[in-house]
Amino acid sequence: MFLHAGNNVSVRKKDIVGIFDLDSASLVKTTRSFLTIAQQEGRVVNISAELPKSFIVTECKQGVTVYISPISAATLAERSKEMYVESK
Repeated sequence: MFLHAGNNVSVRKKDIVGIFDLDSASLVKTTRSFLTIAQQEGRVVNISAELPKSFIVTECKQGVTVYISPISAATLAERSKEMYVESK
């Protein structure tokens, strides 16, 4: 299953570590440090052509990737709960 993160980018749900509101999470020093280090390591993918609202942290065999999204964390969290229903 995949989560549409915005601008035609999808991430595998099983790789998602967390979905965070960019405004509230960036108030915390450790989160800012995490995002800075991820940026320096080239692990940030900005998929937001608009004002970014959230970020998604994923982890797989290739390591940690942070996706900066134009979609709110609440909307992404709700989408992640949705189950695929096959049409008959």
